[in-house]
Amino acid sequence: MSITLILVVLTGLISFYANTNLEVKTKLAHTPYRVRTFSEYYRVFTSGFVHADFWHLFFNMIALYSFGENVERFFDANLGNNGKIYYVILYFSGIVLANLPDLLKQKNNAYYSSLGASGGVSSVVFASVLIMPLNKMMVFPIPIPIPAYLFSILYLAYSVYMEKRQGDNINHMAHFWGGVWGFLFTYLLFPGILTYFVEQISSSF
Repeated sequence: MSITLILVVLTGLISFYANTNLEVKTKLAHTPYRVRTFSEYYRVFTSGFVHADFWHLFFNMIALYSFGENVERFFDANLGNNGKIYYVILYFSGIVLANLPDLLKQKNNAYYSSLGASGGVSSVVFASVLIMPLNKMMVFPIPIPIPAYLFSILYLAYSVYMEKRQGDNINHMAHFWGGVWGFLFTYLLFPGILTYFVEQISSSF
């Protein structure tokens, strides 16, 4: 069984259980005030296992499975036995790092809380963009496939725009920073891939 599938199943099970038990959901969510005041540092990690509702979970896990399988195979092919270890580090470090800006920004706000695996999922998605820059992707609600590298630019811009609007209770900057980290992490593992990335894009013109 692939690591990607294990992550999808494990996250799904924990999220479903947490949505039937508010105490568990509250305990696992990222609440910067409690992290700072009561040293509950585990929250920046466990928040990746709980989601607001079924659709939040569904879209995150569909994205993780769709892109994660390719990234995991690439890591395995190029890193051997260490491939899965680095893949797991990519995913979970994406969750943690995407939570850090809010940890600083909302540390005095006792009412702020966030949850979801968006940081980790975005890290995996953007790792796949670096690996396969010409892979076709779609930006909702535009039903036209576009190259992955162009998708990444639009996605980052959209995340910044939506964060400034502050109108839908979604932590869009978790998507942004998770994506940036996924790109950077993969580049640090495979420095030569940036040349391949540029060459692939250049060849498409």
